[in-house]
This record gives sequence, C-alpha cells and structure tokens, in this order.
Amino acid sequence: MPERPEQHEPDEPDEHAAAAERLRRAGWSEADVQREVTELEEKSATAARIFDLRRIIGGLFVLYGVILMITGLTDTDAEIDKAQGININLWTGLGMLLLGLFFLAWLWLRPAAHPTPTLPPEALGGEAEGAPRGE
Repeated sequence: MPERPEQHEPDEPDEHAAAAERLRRAGWSEADVQREVTELEEKSATAARIFDLRRIIGGLFVLYGVILMITGLTDTDAEIDKAQGININLWTGLGMLLLGLFFLAWLWLRPAAHPTPTLPPEALGGEAEGAPRGE
C-alpha cells in the first residue's frame, strides 16, 4: 500500500473534502478515510478547548488583578491622595480579580461543547483497533 501522506489540519470544509479525495486516490479505503477524518475532528475539538478565550481572558484578569491589589495594599498615603483619597489600585485590582474569576467560573460551569464524532459501521467492520491504516 502507498505511504501515509503527511497530516495537517484542514482550514476550510473544501480543503477537508479535497484532503479526503487525495486519500481515496492514494489507495485508502472509505473506512480509513472516515477514521482519519474522525481523528482530525477530535484534535480540532481538543485545540478549541485548550485555547478557549474564556481561559485566556480569565487568567490574565486574575493575574493583573492580583498584581494591582498587591500594589494597592502597598500604596503610600501620598499616592492615595493623588486619587482624591481612593485607593484606586486596590479597587481596580479587586474588580479585575472578580471579573477574571467570573470568566474562569463560566468556563468551569459551562465548558465548550465539543462534537463527539462517530464512525460509520463500515469503518468499524471487523478491523483490529491497533491495525495500521492504509494496509
């Protein structure tokens, strides 16, 4: 059987279909193509969960909020007087910390829905789980 082509994640559905057609022309069976597509979809779903913007935004707001709160706790009276008696670093840091915790709680309570790809029955038909593809 032919060598397995290099894997890359398609950017668009048209590219996805073109990649599947290349695999078919290279001698891959329909079951192999479906299995390959399923693996790519699983990798894509994992990448989407890892790079969820709520995680990035929440983490940054928590980090900057903690830094500002520490700064606010160490501010001198002269610095507080510049802000008309309000410890602006402390209050802004607290607000940023709460917003960051909100984003992280939102991520934890409502994780990104990921599709569960299913193989058609013909793709599972009697092949060993660890069998090499394309052979």
